Amino acid sequence: MASKKREIQLQTVVNSQSLWDEMLQNKGLTVIDVYQAWCGPCKAMQPLFRKLKNELNEDELLHFVVAEADNIVTLQSFRDKCEPVFLFSVYHEITFVDSDAEDGEESPYESAEQLYSIAIIKPDAVIARKSLEIKKKPDFEDFVLFMTNGLSHILVISQGNEEQPAWEETEPNPETETKVYEDHHHEVAPPTLRKEKRYSLQEYLERQHISQLCDIEESIANVNKFIDMFFPDFKSMKNLKLEKILALLRPDLFQEKKENVLGIIHDEGFKILMQRPIVLSEEEAQTLCKEYENEDYFENLIKKMTSSPSLALVLLRDNCLQHWKELIGPSSVEKAKISLPESLCAQFAVEGLPINQLYGSDSLETAEKEIQYFFPPQQTLALIKPHVTQEQREEILKYIKEAGFEITQMKEMLLNEEAADKIYSKIKTKDFYKDVLEVLSEGLSLVMILTKWNAVSDWRRLMGPVDPDEAKLLSPDSIRAQFGTSVLKNAVHGSSNIHEAMETINQMFEVLVPENPEGNKNFEKIMHVRSH
Repeated sequence: MASKKREIQLQTVVNSQSLWDEMLQNKGLTVIDVYQAWCGPCKAMQPLFRKLKNELNEDELLHFVVAEADNIVTLQSFRDKCEPVFLFSVYHEITFVDSDAEDGEESPYESAEQLYSIAIIKPDAVIARKSLEIKKKPDFEDFVLFMTNGLSHILVISQGNEEQPAWEETEPNPETETKVYEDHHHEVAPPTLRKEKRYSLQEYLERQHISQLCDIEESIANVNKFIDMFFPDFKSMKNLKLEKILALLRPDLFQEKKENVLGIIHDEGFKILMQRPIVLSEEEAQTLCKEYENEDYFENLIKKMTSSPSLALVLLRDNCLQHWKELIGPSSVEKAKISLPESLCAQFAVEGLPINQLYGSDSLETAEKEIQYFFPPQQTLALIKPHVTQEQREEILKYIKEAGFEITQMKEMLLNEEAADKIYSKIKTKDFYKDVLEVLSEGLSLVMILTKWNAVSDWRRLMGPVDPDEAKLLSPDSIRAQFGTSVLKNAVHGSSNIHEAMETINQMFEVLVPENPEGNKNFEKIMHVRSH
């Protein structure tokens, strides 16, 4: 009898929506065992919970709850499942406090308008890209293994400063309304707007039915700790307005003064994310030079722009759009010499063409379209081989990130002969292929889709020569030079060309990669006409 009493004291029973809402107001951490009436709570975890409760002795800060999904609307996504599910609720009412700040000094994360939360989107949600219930054994070591076997996305989130209107459902009026709106495959009446108190992050995720894919941390002390851990530059970066734009050095300037201009760009705090020489087509030149189309020199300008390469750049900086406009100056050399003699337009004027020799996007919307056009994203298949240790794998993933790749999809798998044939189709008839299969059978490989402009060539350059010994001489900073031990165990593999990449990705991930990776080359169709 005493044992039963202790169990009741240990775990509070929540079996209605009202009790659930009340439970969410518990201060501190609440560990919730979600169960169904026909299955019952997880008894295997109760000794661990009791041990934690006794050791910590924090009745006001640590709570254990069993919640019956059958009777709680919030938990409807967990019904008809018998696997153990544990949720964590963290609630704190105090404001941000910086442990390093002096008494009375404002916390670097605190402002009158913004409070931050930490959200961790778990690896399977990142990789699978769909709402799957996270299934794991209720064991801490298994949980650690699960959380370290792939990429998570860690976000710092705050609500906007402006009060947002909320949607309010109204009864449909068939006489006055003909439109219907689709919401989760149900027809509902057109929404009207009303002012309403905004939801907390946890409430919002629950309403969107995605809360089971994320861990939310809203405890002020823990938020500060995690921000310092995961984002050490957050204090200096949180007020920055980072923007990307397209910039262009016209042919004469590119050929004669490229290094001077790039030096100034660097000194002014811009980061060059991507660059490529490009000979513009007549259509592209006319679109970029549209503001000069009524000038006498327009024909000569188009001829120059299409006869020699220009240098296209993607620039990143705080308030990049405005800073670039101020740096390059007006579109006319005459205006620049009178009003802004220090501008790049005045400094790098070219005789015979009274226009600015540098170009920049006129809006962030235009910049996004221009970058997509001149630097179309490309995908390639990448493989990290089984002999690479977990520590080395993390280093390689860091290399990949620093090189500007996005890991679009990723999965860990044992490559049997059938799977290996899809990746190594070009060499599967070679005598040494059996040795390749033997190496791949030693353990799990990490198969990835990498995305960026010029992805195939850039990944092969980052990998380095096939032989690690040769890589150490010719490309000592490459992945194979750093982590390869032999030709067979050279750490990584990648597609040789875009067509091979496209075919292999389609087979390994069953996704459709466009046959034309360069995208739509009709410049007028993908860009709004620039207005001045």
